[in-house]
Parts: sequence; structure tokens; C-alpha cells
Amino acid sequence: MRPVPGNLPAELNRFVGRADELAELTRLLGEVRLLTLVGVGGVGKTRLAVRAALSVRSADLEKRYCDGVWLAELAAIRDPGLLDHALVDALRVTDHSGRPAREVLRAHLAGRDLLLVLDGFEQLVDPCAELVRDLLRHCPGLQVLAVGRRPLRLEGERTLPLAPMSDTDAARLFADRALDVAPGPALDEHDDAVRELCRRLDGIPLALELAAARLRALSVDQILRRIDDRFHLLTGGSRGELPRHRTLRTAIGWSHELCAPAERLLWARLSVFAGPFDLEAVEYVCAGPELPDESVLDVLGELIAQSVVVREDSPAGPRYRMLDTVRAYGAEWLDALADTDRMRRRHRDWYMGLVTWCEVDWFSPRQVEIAACADSALPNLRAAIELCLETAGEAHLGQHLTGTLWFYWAGCGRLTEGRHWLERSLAPEVSRDEPREEPGQWHDGEGHEGARLKALWVLGYVAILQGDNTAAVRALYECRGEAARTGNALARAYAVHRLGCLALLTGDMPRAERLLRAALGAYRELGEINSNVLMGQAELALSLAFQGDLDAAVALCADVREICEESGERWARSYALYVHAYAAWTRGRLGEARALLTEAVTIHHTFNDLVGLVLAMELMALVTADEGDPAEAAVLQGAAERLWRSVGAPLFGSPTFGAPHEQCERRATELLGAERYGARVAEGRALPPASAVERVLAGPRAGSVPPRQPSGERRPPPAREAERRTDRETREPAGSPGQIGGEAAG
Repeated sequence: MRPVPGNLPAELNRFVGRADELAELTRLLGEVRLLTLVGVGGVGKTRLAVRAALSVRSADLEKRYCDGVWLAELAAIRDPGLLDHALVDALRVTDHSGRPAREVLRAHLAGRDLLLVLDGFEQLVDPCAELVRDLLRHCPGLQVLAVGRRPLRLEGERTLPLAPMSDTDAARLFADRALDVAPGPALDEHDDAVRELCRRLDGIPLALELAAARLRALSVDQILRRIDDRFHLLTGGSRGELPRHRTLRTAIGWSHELCAPAERLLWARLSVFAGPFDLEAVEYVCAGPELPDESVLDVLGELIAQSVVVREDSPAGPRYRMLDTVRAYGAEWLDALADTDRMRRRHRDWYMGLVTWCEVDWFSPRQVEIAACADSALPNLRAAIELCLETAGEAHLGQHLTGTLWFYWAGCGRLTEGRHWLERSLAPEVSRDEPREEPGQWHDGEGHEGARLKALWVLGYVAILQGDNTAAVRALYECRGEAARTGNALARAYAVHRLGCLALLTGDMPRAERLLRAALGAYRELGEINSNVLMGQAELALSLAFQGDLDAAVALCADVREICEESGERWARSYALYVHAYAAWTRGRLGEARALLTEAVTIHHTFNDLVGLVLAMELMALVTADEGDPAEAAVLQGAAERLWRSVGAPLFGSPTFGAPHEQCERRATELLGAERYGARVAEGRALPPASAVERVLAGPRAGSVPPRQPSGERRPPPAREAERRTDRETREPAGSPGQIGGEAAG
């Protein structure tokens, strides 16, 4: 039995009890397409849902969910505009096409059979209900298990209320967790004090785990007496609140009271984190005169021991998080301390610093670590950007954050969300109150205007990669004009660079060469060296290769690869490898071309960079055909065709980029016949991206026979006259200067 794909987390401790509820949940999953598990906070909804989802890995259910079981955690999402993006992230869909995220979701789910678990939607119940209704209507193989405190109230929805644990299961859970806290003789789950404590806690799992964490210092009888006293004092005080809500709040409050003052303070301050956080973030954000730096680790350890904070491992290293109910309680205390605004600003400042550091370190051997760090920090980055955009006079900070994250948006397959934030940060209603600086005030990336210019050229870059040339030109010309007005030579160089990139992708190679040379010259004058600069050099090399100047293209890429070797840079290196491979193929050196493309594919796949991946796959198909395996070449073309749906217009709509594809198709069709060629393309089209990458990396198939190679070079096709003429709309917006010399200068 093959493993069922998905993203379900591993269970960190033993699942106890709930046999009847688990059986009922599993039964209902076999009957309805939309099932909502509802219950009070802390009652164990998420744990039961994940357990039920894990159980579908049994053989009889694998057929129903052959495309996996996927968990989307929505509790930290407050902006309705991010709901679709959150699902795209959870499903690990990488899309560069510029399509709305909803359209991407529909396309991805339309032909799949999977279970989607939506956890923590109640703060956005109406937009979430609309999203679920839309997806279920368009995706017949989709089943949704929603987990929250209230139903979605959709037609066809079946609701399963989750009650607190039975007395027996509650006692078993308490006794089990006691072993983790105080190893030694096991508690007797039938002991009267244990059972009474579980009854007093209403069988709510979170309350039981918080109480069990106290067994390090207190006996069961002591816990029972203390919590019983508090219940008598507080349970009658909240009018209109359900009894079990009061029980949970009282249990959390009791645990809070038993914390030392420093622990209570840290609990409150940690509530500003919207997702996983690391120790360094805690030390920066939460430390202060009342909580010295050197004490933070010890205090955090106490909160972990008391089940207030959970430690988990991630690709970015150890991370910590708070359960949503516990975090909400801490947030109330932070409000009571009148310290929420200050702590949110400290939180924002930390993540601004983190992003700035990540941008610098992207040009280093740590690129993979930086990508993992940004992935882990994404919920907190969203919260930081939100604070900037909702605070009067701080739009420039949001522009700085969204612009500095260019490496994440463009390099790690996050174009759609990146564009969402870039456009929000540049929206007139956000930035109208921003103070503007006079010419000459801004230098070297500092200041309000500099942050806005950076967000503009990054928006232009993202729009280019999404195939939205009109939006790209609008942003880049505005950036270039404002940069000239304020004397910002660096922002102007980036705008010219990206205009050159646009010319390259739209097939105007002479213009691309002029603009890219101008940008690279400006970078040299300014002393700018980073992954963007190396990408500009690789793009210039590609424009030269497409014009037939292979020697110059190879020399440029050799320089890029040398700098990448010295710096440890991999992302820009992958594009230089592609150009080098194109030159090797053109000269008939197929083995060299395959080796270069294999390395490029590996790097692109590591960073989820679909643009680079699909280009390398297209060229690999042609190399494979020339190696004597047209059937495998057709499979790779089919796999690339599937990827283009997530990138945009196939081969950017450019005959120059499309020439290798056309040549491969023609050669394979001649050797296989149209019917067999079409069948192999369809086979490749059905391959998931990861399987297609495995196929590329497997190397030549046994039995392929390299044909005799013609002497001399394969000359690249000349650029067509129609291709050289980029549409006026994508070259010059209304009122912009018309001379290329003007845009390329300085």
C-alpha cells in the first residue's frame, strides 16, 4: 500500500479514549461531503479530527482519498483576503500564473479525490462558508471536515457536536499525562480524587492537561482543593457564558494563577505571536526590565512544562507555539496590562529585522535555511504587515517588509501572496497619509520614499513572473520616474533591470540586451552585488544566446557560476546553469547539457521555483529526444505542459522560448507518430510535479540510443520580426518617455 499524501502533523503524545466519537466521525466521513466537528475550545476537536484523518491511511479508505488528507490551520488568519492563500499554502500548491487564488484552488482540486480538514475558522465563518460552498460545488472529489466552535450553516452540512470526555476517558487521559509530568508509579485512574478532579474539570482535555502539568509540585488532592476553591469563587461570575466555557476559562485562569509572576508576564507577552516562534524572537520581543534577557529561557521552559507552550520541531529548527485558547487568555491579560500596542510594535520590529537579515543572507550558502525560516515565520510576517498597514503613517514600514521579502515571493513560489501584500501596501488609501520626502533626502535604501520604490519594483518583478505585463510596466515606470525625481540611482537600476527582464520574456532580445547592460552597469557603479544582480547577468546571457552569441553567453554564465561558488548562492546559479545547458545543447554536447539541467532542476525543485523548473524541463525534453528517446521526451513535454498551467502562458507566449519545445515536438512526432506521441504526452500530463522531477533526475532510460550528431552547431532560430515588436501597451504606458536610451541611462 502506497502512503497517502498529505500534510498531517505527527502526533506528539498518545491519543487516549474517544473510541465512540472516533468511530462516529469515521462513519460520517463515509456518508457526507461536508462534516463539521463543533465544540467548546479545549474540548479536543482538532486532536480528534487529525486522529480521524490519520485513520484514513487504512487500505479500505485509501481509495477514497487517493490524493491525500490535508490540514489547513486557519486560527491565525484574520484577513478574509488570505483565506484562499492559506488553503493554497496548506495544499502545497505553487502557482506563478497570476490567477486568483480561488481559481488556482478550483483547478487544483477539480480532478482530485481528497479530504481537506479546515481547523479554526470561526473568526471568519462567513467568508469560509462561501469558500467551502464554492469549492464543493466545483470539485466533485473534494470532501471537507471543518473543525470549529460553530457550524458553517451550509446546505448538505452534517454537524457532529463533540462533548467533553466521559468520566472514564477523562481519568485515563489525566493518568496518562501524569506519567509524562511525574514519572514513577502510575496514578490509579479509578482513584476517587482523580475521578472527582476530572468531573470538576468537566472532562475538557485542555483543562485536564493543564492540571496534570501541576503534578510536578502538587498532589492530586492539593490540585483538587485549590481548583475547587477557585471554581466556587469564579464560576458564577460570567453571565451569558456557557458553563463549560466558564469551566475552561476557570481552569486556564487557575493554571495562570499558579504561575510565578514572570511566567504570567511571559504568557501574556507571547500572545502577540500569530504562529510558531523561536527563542530569539521571544528574547527580543518579550524581555524587559521585569523579565531580563537571561531569564527568558528558564521562564519559557516552565511554561512548556506546564503545557502552556508547546515545543515542536520544524524544517527551520525548534519552534514554540501556544494553543489558540491559551493564547487568547494571554491576550486578555496583555490588554489588561495596557501593553498590547507596545508588544505588537516590538513583534513587528523583530520580524522587520528578521526579514532584513534574511534578505542579506539569501546571498549565501544558507538559502535553503532562509526559505525554511520564512516559511515558518509566515503567520507572524502577515501579522507584522497587517499592523503596518492598519497604523496611520506606517505604510512605509509595510512597503519595506513586502519589498524586502522579494526573495521569498519570487524565489520560493509565493508570487500570489506576495502580490496581495505588495498591492495592499501600495494602495492609495493606505499610503495617502505617508509623508513624502524632497529630492535628495533618500539614499541607499533608507526612508519612506525608498521603501515605496522598492515595493514598486518588486511588484513589477512579481507581475512579470505572473505574466501580467501591463501591471508590470505600470509599476516599473512609476518606480523609474520616482527614482529619477528623488535621485535614487539604485531603485532606478532595479526598475530598468526588470524592464529588461520583461523584454526578454516577451521576445524583444535587442531591447532586453540594452536594458540589462544598462542595469548591470549601474549596479557596478553602485557596488551592488546580490542574487538579483547575478540574475540580471544570467538574463543578459540568455538574451545573447537567443541572438546566437554563445561565446559571450557562456562567458557571462561562467562568471555567475564562479561568484555563486564563492558565495554559496544557488538560486541564481540555477538560471546560469540553464543558459549554459542551452549553449551546450546548441553545440551538440548532450551529456554536458543533461548534467547542467539535472543540477538546475534539483535547485528549482528545492525552492519551489516553477518558472525555472518548467524551463529546465522543456529543454531537458529536447535533450532527451536528441539522445534517442523520443517517447520519454514526449512524457517530459506533457509534464511541462501541466506545470505551465501554474506558471502562466506556456513559454511566455514567446516564439524564442518556444523554439526548443517546437523542435522537440516535431522530432518526437516524426519518430513516434502522432498517436503514440499524443499518448506519451498525456502520460506526462498526468504526472504530479514531484514525480516529473524524479523522472528528470533519474537520467537517460536504459535502451535509448543516441543518434549520430550533425557536425557544427545547432543555430538558435532568429527572432521573428513580430516578436521583436512588443505591444505598445506593454512597453510604454500613457505619458511615459518613449526613448529606450532615456530608460536605460544611469
